[in-house]
Amino acid sequence: MNLYPHQIEALDLIKDHNRCAIYYDMGLGKTFIGSEKMKEIGAKVNLIICQKSKVDDWFSHMFDNYHPDFTVYDLTMHGAITSFLADANSFTYKTIGIINYDLVWRRKELLKLHDFTLMLDESSLITNRQAERSKFILNMAPSNVILLSGTPTAGRYEKLWSQLQLLGWNIDEDTFFKSYVDYKWIDKDGYWDKKILGYKNVDHLKRKLGKYGAIFKKTEEVINLPEQIDQFIYLEPDKKYKQFVKNHYISMWRGTEREPIELVGDTVLTKILYERQLCGQYLTDKLDAFKDLVESTEDRLIVFYNFNEELTRLVNIVKDLKRPISIVNGSVKDTKAYEHDDNSITFVQYQAGAYGLNLQKANHIVYFTLPLGLGSCDLWAQSKKRIHRIGQDRTCFYYYLIVKNSIETWNYSLLKLGKELTDDLFEKEERNETS
Repeated sequence: MNLYPHQIEALDLIKDHNRCAIYYDMGLGKTFIGSEKMKEIGAKVNLIICQKSKVDDWFSHMFDNYHPDFTVYDLTMHGAITSFLADANSFTYKTIGIINYDLVWRRKELLKLHDFTLMLDESSLITNRQAERSKFILNMAPSNVILLSGTPTAGRYEKLWSQLQLLGWNIDEDTFFKSYVDYKWIDKDGYWDKKILGYKNVDHLKRKLGKYGAIFKKTEEVINLPEQIDQFIYLEPDKKYKQFVKNHYISMWRGTEREPIELVGDTVLTKILYERQLCGQYLTDKLDAFKDLVESTEDRLIVFYNFNEELTRLVNIVKDLKRPISIVNGSVKDTKAYEHDDNSITFVQYQAGAYGLNLQKANHIVYFTLPLGLGSCDLWAQSKKRIHRIGQDRTCFYYYLIVKNSIETWNYSLLKLGKELTDDLFEKEERNETS
């Protein structure tokens, strides 16, 4: 495997660490750095945990680069885990198992693994330590750990704590908060909760992370990628949206079949959900604006969306325009049109495709709707990198269809804030200082 100079440099920086975190910006080849580090460590048993959509990619990569020395198992396949564990407990075979985050915690037998290397692709997915996946992974006992992420904090430093435990920094959560997070306790509907005000001692945090094998790099430190240009298409909220915001209720017709529906915002969550949908799939002006945008170019377009009904309506528009269609979501991963048709439209649902896809044949992304809130800033940041990565030689354009004076403008401001907080961790820092 031929590595780029920045990848060789990364391996040199972590050569003395059997627990490390490669927090490199999207497109810098964390997969190659991580797999080479795993090879250097040389454990007989290795477990890779990744997103479901990337299991096949990891399987192909590890098989191509480790075969025939290792047996590579896709642990999402029926019966594979039995064979993997049998090999792991033998003295003969070298094994690599690959499994996704949503399945791993259901495989309790993996807790019996010992003397193994654990690699987490997109380690930011364990930032919620109350999630089943996080609790399970933190209960494992690997001898070696490799964390890979382009957005390790998902916009908030307090979410680093779970990853710190895997790196061997056994600081308790309360001490971590007191040392690096400014917060206050607030009464939240009858119980006390922390409200984050900001962060402190960030330089010290960076040095400590370096001590425990964390390395950082942004794309612009390595290569000169093309310019990124944001284009905003602003729309006015319609009467339905205003009525719902005022009354938290609306009765209306849905679709060409004129199906009657009622939207009832009886909780904060349902209110936010329906406001988002009224700014998206139910907003005729936005659907028309999307159609106009598609008609304005014959170039490949990548379209990010949230809801199934959004997809249905957008696909119908594109079908009427006779453009080839690809779809990537939780049920479908079809990129044939994207690969073969230079005027194709590829619809990508955030959770299924914001991470890992290489879409640099396109240089236009349309955000029909955005992912929700500060906790989704990593999804948004990673979605932008699907086209802005090594191999891209054209200016990248991002088109935002945003409803003015609505939940969308508030949501966009939160995403911007979260991205800026994440960026601060990537600021160039001397790693040879001691704390």
